Amino acid sequence: MLTVYMPVQKAPTCYHLVAVDMSITLHIPDSVARSLRIPEGEAEQRLLQELAVALYAQSLLSLGKASELAGTSRFLFADILTQRNVARHYGKEELSEDLTYAGGE
Repeated sequence: MLTVYMPVQKAPTCYHLVAVDMSITLHIPDSVARSLRIPEGEAEQRLLQELAVALYAQSLLSLGKASELAGTSRFLFADILTQRNVARHYGKEELSEDLTYAGGE
C-alpha cells in the first residue's frame, strides 16, 4: 500500500489561543499504486504535485499553498500550471500572500 503523508502547516485555531498541527494521510490501495505509471521513488512527490494542481484548479488552494503542498517554489508551480493550461487565479488571498512575501515575512 502506498501512503502519501501530507503535513499541513500549523493552522492557527482561535479556540482558547491554541495552535493545532494537522496532517492528512491518504492510503492508496496496492492495486492502484501498482497501476501508477510513475517510478516508485517518485510516486509520493508526483501525487502531491497532482493533488496541488487539482486543488488549485478548483480554487480550493491559493497559489502559495498549492506550491507548498507540491513542494516547489511559486515560480516553478506557476510554470507547471502554464504547461497544463490551468488558468491562474489572483484574488485577495494571493495579493495578501504576495504583499507578505514582498515585505520579507
